[in-house]
Amino acid sequence: MDTFTPIGEHGLIGDLQTSALVATDGTIDWFCCPRFDSPSVFAALLDRNRGGHFRITPDTDEWVSKQLYLPGTAILITRFLTPDGVGEVVDFMPVIQGAASDRHRLVRMMRVVRGQMRFVVDCQPRFDYGRKPHKTEITKTGVMFHGDDGLELALHLVRRPGVAPSEQVQPTPHGVGVRAVVSATAGDVGGIVVDSAPDGPPRELAPDEVVRLYEDTRDFWRGWGARSRYRGRWREHVERSAITLKLLTYRPTGALVAAPTAGLPEQPGGERNWDYRYTWVRDGSFSVYALLGLGFTEEAEGFLRWLGHRMDDAAAATGHESSSPLKIMYRVDGSSDLTEEVLDHFEGWRGPKPIRIGNGAFDQLQLDIYGEALDSVRLGDAHGLPLTHQGWQRITRIVDWLCDHWDQPDDGIWETRGGRQDFTYGRLMSWVALDRAARLAFNHSLPADLTRWTGVRDMIHRQVMDRAWNPDRGAFVQHAGTSVLDAALLYMPLVGFISPRDPMWESTLRAMDGELVSDSLVYRYDPSASPDGLRGAEGTFSMCTFWYVDALARSGRLDDARLTFEKMLTYGNDLGLFAEEIGPTGEQLGNFPQAFSHLALISAAMNLDYQIDHGVGTVGALPGQTWLPDRQP
Repeated sequence: MDTFTPIGEHGLIGDLQTSALVATDGTIDWFCCPRFDSPSVFAALLDRNRGGHFRITPDTDEWVSKQLYLPGTAILITRFLTPDGVGEVVDFMPVIQGAASDRHRLVRMMRVVRGQMRFVVDCQPRFDYGRKPHKTEITKTGVMFHGDDGLELALHLVRRPGVAPSEQVQPTPHGVGVRAVVSATAGDVGGIVVDSAPDGPPRELAPDEVVRLYEDTRDFWRGWGARSRYRGRWREHVERSAITLKLLTYRPTGALVAAPTAGLPEQPGGERNWDYRYTWVRDGSFSVYALLGLGFTEEAEGFLRWLGHRMDDAAAATGHESSSPLKIMYRVDGSSDLTEEVLDHFEGWRGPKPIRIGNGAFDQLQLDIYGEALDSVRLGDAHGLPLTHQGWQRITRIVDWLCDHWDQPDDGIWETRGGRQDFTYGRLMSWVALDRAARLAFNHSLPADLTRWTGVRDMIHRQVMDRAWNPDRGAFVQHAGTSVLDAALLYMPLVGFISPRDPMWESTLRAMDGELVSDSLVYRYDPSASPDGLRGAEGTFSMCTFWYVDALARSGRLDDARLTFEKMLTYGNDLGLFAEEIGPTGEQLGNFPQAFSHLALISAAMNLDYQIDHGVGTVGALPGQTWLPDRQP
């Protein structure tokens, strides 16, 4: 029997340096430590036996579970309903406020709110993706797991005052881990705290200590969320997406990971299984628009600072005339060694192989990243984030390089492995890079070769209009010489390259309606018509669906846009989380949760709200409003 929990039946918790997924059956089946991109400790999501897990579940077969977040927080509550009572497992990670740390805590509170319940606790760590052994040491006050790779985990036990020792958590050996059975009645609060890099042996914790950690974590998230300026129609969904983006941010550097997971398939049984625990220049740059729109200036500035450091690194490392100044992705600390390897010993979620860690696309040439990066810098500038002299020097180096290299095949936004093409999206975003840089130079009277920059910008525009337009399709296509449509081109009116009411764009949108859209959900492209070097198909791409919403609204189809957006919200899981893709029966596919999906949800909600309130057309600030400037120039 297939015992893999569906991808969408998980909630996310984290401490702004790493995170964990908690399934609806009370199992932590994904946790990497000490960072997002570190080896896993629990990875049952990818292998039920060798991956490792930490499960807390009722000691009966007669139960159902429900999950919810404590409103306004990243505290996850899994409720178990049985004939004898109702119990809860409350999972969270206390937020780390300072520098990068090896110490991380997973707090698992157990409480009974009605009747009585027996919890079964089963903790089975597997260090380094299950490749390295460990030793288990049970003490009177907890459990210590000594990893062969130097990582240690302590299990601190929460002792309930006035409860007999026989009803306390009493771990016993079970395989290479531990197991315990805990009996509790209404009002009882207990639990376990997993502590990496502990400062001593396991110790007993009083319930009051755990409650203080809970209250501090609650207050942090509610205080952070209160800074949001969004007051629109979809506040609950936007708030959850904002918290999710915050959970995916590595606070010490400001880097945003694309997702906290690796190896989850875009098609069950397929080979499109990638490691997304890294920071893409594209994803992080897109997040700036969403974060600034909500009022989270500190987070946007944090990413722009990280991006500036990558630009400095690129300038120092570039030794060849044809070398791209930026990599498309990096680790959260800014390093770029993402050599791809395969975990042959893992069975994979419901069987697909290969399971990859690292990402072989890290050295691809994707010209679009310069447009996204420069657009985010311009947005930051519009919001008062300082553009320094050093920052301008970085920009001029990149733009000068792009002037020389924009007109060459690249690997494209979708990181296909079928060879380079003259992708239209790469040309589009190269135009954005040159346009935004020229505007920054003009607005601040900064030194720049504006004649060259604007000349190349105009050359790109003419090329796209002449070569990317397919008159037989009546649409802009993926690249010159093909008839394949590409949902990435939904971005054309969003960045101001073409008017959303231009007949050429309206015709393109109608073509996408007929080929890429399935009951409001949007496919990226058709792999059978545009071979990408990989076998199989994939689901609809959630970010593209939210882009479609924005494009519909700007093109005057406001009712269609609102219905599409409302439909799309129903595909999130019960917690409001989205993976990368949606499968044929509405299931979440790909790595989960996906930053792309949530930042696009926020942007679509903001722009749709604005147009519903102010009419169809350009999304921009009215006098006196603290609203995000539109992407359009």
